Amino acid sequence: MVKQKLIIILGQTASGKSRLAVELARKFDGEVISADSRQVYTGLNIGTGKITGTEMRGVPHHLLDVVSPKKVFTVANFKILAEKKIDEIISRGKVPILCGGTGFYIQAIVDDFDLPKVGPNLALRKKLERQKTEKLFETLKKLDARRASEIDSQNRPRIIRAIEIAQALGKVPVLSRKKCRYDILQIGIKTEQKKLQKKIHDRLLSRIKKGMINEARLLHKRGLSFKRMHELGLEYRYLALYLQKKITYKEMLRDLANEIVKYSKRQMTWFKRNKKILWFSLEPKNKKEIVKTVKNFLL
Repeated sequence: MVKQKLIIILGQTASGKSRLAVELARKFDGEVISADSRQVYTGLNIGTGKITGTEMRGVPHHLLDVVSPKKVFTVANFKILAEKKIDEIISRGKVPILCGGTGFYIQAIVDDFDLPKVGPNLALRKKLERQKTEKLFETLKKLDARRASEIDSQNRPRIIRAIEIAQALGKVPVLSRKKCRYDILQIGIKTEQKKLQKKIHDRLLSRIKKGMINEARLLHKRGLSFKRMHELGLEYRYLALYLQKKITYKEMLRDLANEIVKYSKRQMTWFKRNKKILWFSLEPKNKKEIVKTVKNFLL
């Protein structure tokens, strides 16, 4: 059976992957599926850098704003929805383009992960929720050091879920891979580190000017707890601290910029495991090469 084709555009935060995905979608009659673990949430717009209607330039985008930020959205949820959207796009005769920076989401599709089927343990979750994040992370390290090394040490929902799975199965299993159902082209955007750091800093200031602080304030007013904002990570974690007057405005900018840079390095560490990614910088001459690569892939 001939496999259906799927294009993946991936890269670090602020690398320019969303713009490239739109350009390719316009050129090759495609639709974009977001692979971002926070842009799935409604209301998390400025802080996550969610693409705007104007920036979409008429290209349909999927898996944005699919769940309330009060709820937890897992990689298993993503895989189900993403595969459904990919198949829908193909059925319309369009080219599906998966675009994002959440490595685990992308890998779940590329390697067709068989995700562990462990249901929620409400009693265990209630017990774990009473513990500090640092203690939870130490517990996970004792249960499964490998999984602990792959996870954000401040991401309470993922740590709790990992503990839940580890306690049920003995450890978080190395996810089994199946033969992927798609023929995939993976394009990675590479950016020189100093240049990326400047882009991260400039983009953060731009988001502040666009109203990122007011966005966080409004989310809290509408019922999103500071605790949940902390769990959502990066921008919302530091915005929550600032709104609670636990850090100053200057500290928020400094610490948040540093954390985003650290996050970008973790992204690249994850992507480097995948030897099938074709890496390009977004210089004009390379854009022509990217277009040529995509064209040859779709033939």
